[in-house]
Amino acid sequence: MRPTPHRRATAIGALVAAAAMLTVGVQAGTATAGSLPTAAPTAGKALGKVNPGALPASLSPAERTALIRAADASKAETAKELGLGAQEKLVVRDVVQDRDGTTHTRYERTYQGLPVLGGDLIVEETKAGVTKSVTKSSKAALKNVDTTADVAPATAEKQALSAASAEGSTKTKADRAPRKVVWMAKGKPVLAYETVVGGLQHDGTPNELHVVTDAATGAKLYEWQAIETGVGNTQYSGQVTLGSAQSGSTYNLTDTTRGNHKTYNLNKGTSGTGTLFSGADDVWGNGSPSDAETAGADAHYGAALTWDYYKNVHGRTGIRGDGVGAYSRVHYGNAYVNAFWSDSCFCMTYGDGSANAKPLTSIDVAAHEMTHGVTSNTAGLIYSGESGGLNEATSDIFAAAVEFYANNANDPGDYLVGEKIDINGNGTPLRYMDKPSKDSRSKDYWYSGIGSVDVHYSSGPANHFFYLLSEGSGAKTVNGVSYDSPTVDGLPVTGIGRDKAELIWFKALTTKWGSSTNYAGARAGTEAVAAALYGTASAEYKSLQDAWAAIGVGDRPGTSTGPVYENTTPVSIPDAGPAVFSNINVTHEGNAPATLKVGVNISHTWRGDVVIDLVAPDGTVYPLKAASGGDSADNIVATYTVNASSEVAAGTWKLRVRDVARFDTGKINSWKLSF
Repeated sequence: MRPTPHRRATAIGALVAAAAMLTVGVQAGTATAGSLPTAAPTAGKALGKVNPGALPASLSPAERTALIRAADASKAETAKELGLGAQEKLVVRDVVQDRDGTTHTRYERTYQGLPVLGGDLIVEETKAGVTKSVTKSSKAALKNVDTTADVAPATAEKQALSAASAEGSTKTKADRAPRKVVWMAKGKPVLAYETVVGGLQHDGTPNELHVVTDAATGAKLYEWQAIETGVGNTQYSGQVTLGSAQSGSTYNLTDTTRGNHKTYNLNKGTSGTGTLFSGADDVWGNGSPSDAETAGADAHYGAALTWDYYKNVHGRTGIRGDGVGAYSRVHYGNAYVNAFWSDSCFCMTYGDGSANAKPLTSIDVAAHEMTHGVTSNTAGLIYSGESGGLNEATSDIFAAAVEFYANNANDPGDYLVGEKIDINGNGTPLRYMDKPSKDSRSKDYWYSGIGSVDVHYSSGPANHFFYLLSEGSGAKTVNGVSYDSPTVDGLPVTGIGRDKAELIWFKALTTKWGSSTNYAGARAGTEAVAAALYGTASAEYKSLQDAWAAIGVGDRPGTSTGPVYENTTPVSIPDAGPAVFSNINVTHEGNAPATLKVGVNISHTWRGDVVIDLVAPDGTVYPLKAASGGDSADNIVATYTVNASSEVAAGTWKLRVRDVARFDTGKINSWKLSF
């Protein structure tokens, strides 16, 4: 029976809570002291004919520190060269380097001493110190900002507390009092307050809500959540070797070869670090959740794999690149069905899952959470809107990459997220990269309203892109798992291999993207990287463009030889009401083609309700989509092919859309005709 709106909303909330969690598991085995055995890595090997100079250099923490110091010493000169105003100053945040000596220096900005949120930029310089490019998160000019506030800080704090309360926090005072900032992540720079409120969210996840308030009007400009969700005898990965330390006759879970990464037992607590796992022997866990050490072994193993992957494949030593290990906390809360990364503690935290039987400590979850830390310390993608979807997808992408890198027979690499932890309770993965909508909430394709979707579901198109770029479209089997990936335009995509796809995504993340990068910016960044690595005439570059077009971000090169007409005016679709129309006036001469492409972008909360027809200028109706009561997924982003060769092209073409069942509404966002 079709659920009522109330029940459906409840289900959505449960799925969102589950989606925030990204865990990786470990299995039973006997651990011994020492480093993790070298896995049989695949990433970084099959790179094909690549420009070696454009590959990331492997920097030691000391080398990275030296580059940062050099950039800091010359930042005033750099600001002058960039033409920044007298009120602006640069603050060095990170430096990465290519093998040919090209450096990519990431800066934050201040204005009259105030932090500028969304003002980050990247300067690319040759080995000789010549500036090649400057990538800014915001194209707006940072000038003429009135730094006198008309609104009191207390107003901003009240607004932030109200927003946090809606998320479940019971705090009556901000954890970080309102501070003056310049907000330029969206549009013209304005003076604002940034307030941070803590507490706990509805599901027990720690709260670290950032709220930006206009200091002139008191309007809320933006908000984002800084908590990013999502031998040992392990529960998920079998018997593994763990890095540990010995003090006298006692062993503890401190990985001395990986930045002294430590793993703690919170013992159902929700604050502090808990107790460092220690014991009289160097054997951790028994493969069952009944032994508290088992989850610790899984988390410790996942952290080690992730460290090794980033260091051995991308040359990054630690999450920040500084050689310092984060730490892990397991057994958070009671039956807490989630895991999360926090910048404030520089740590990963894992719940024990439903009935405390499925800790969220699988390989892909651990890698997912640690990657949130990498993203925070590189591109800094704001965890909201399209940048939030890209942030979440980046963690999914490298979760898959680490899982393949691990080459663990108990948890083979796949393009599924959280398949071991069974959050849904029915043996299904949390997310699917080949066809994200299989989870019933994630989006397969980009559309204009995707920035308003929860980041765990707006990540779908980027996950889909990565799968298509790696493996290509259509049906195939990888490591025993069957996939069948569609494309929005119905055209095929040829995969370039996962190793190349990982390299391109990582290099774009660290050298091309900024805090407010959206899907269009992500495409531009990866194109620039692919061009540097393989050249614009390469098969890799073409496949990358095809993969982006296949998820609705831009077009394929050379696929449209005729004119394209588009209507981008939104039209509301009433619930179980009369048909609505959106018109396009075509001036193209001659007849329409036998392969007329009709691109449709419709938001709707139950797309099976929707019937879509194309109406030609002479009134002929071409059915595009019929109703399907059981199709409960959101939205219709698709391209239909119509044989309209008998129609005169010139005239008014209409998209006719009707909702034929109750309880759900939507709107036509845009549609286009490609002749």
